[in-house]
Amino acid sequence: MMIFTAKFTRKKAALAVILAGLVVGLVIVLAGLLGETSPSDPGGNAGQISDNSSRVAFLEAYGWQVESEPVETLQLLLPEQLEGAWAAYSDLQQRQGFDLSPYCGKRVERFTYTVTNYPGISQGVQANLYLCEDTVVAGDIFCTGENGFQTTLEFPQEGEKAA
Repeated sequence: MMIFTAKFTRKKAALAVILAGLVVGLVIVLAGLLGETSPSDPGGNAGQISDNSSRVAFLEAYGWQVESEPVETLQLLLPEQLEGAWAAYSDLQQRQGFDLSPYCGKRVERFTYTVTNYPGISQGVQANLYLCEDTVVAGDIFCTGENGFQTTLEFPQEGEKAA
């Protein structure tokens, strides 16, 4: 068995407490900085989408150009369980970092905007943003019609076709 002894003065104890406080403060600051953005939030402001201009800016952060006003605003109640079409939509959302499950049974608002810069398609493309209070909980890009599609908010890379 080994025994170590050390002389520990009040000065050393105070210095140790100050250093520990600095380390804890640094960890908190770094955690805040690293937590500002996520795959679903390139602009770092998903929790602050409180008006139309911030919704448009959110879409622009993904590379989309949209009309300045939504073509439709709709309030809806998410189902208690994500089944059928909602389950498929939830899978689409999870691919881009959104999780709808905490919002099951809650009221959300959908804002639909006309997209003006979808590569290779000049008309008929729209963007949906679903917000619960001021938080974006889901979003998609869709096109109706014969060759319609629905995909994530990610801007398509050169040569990439819609899903």
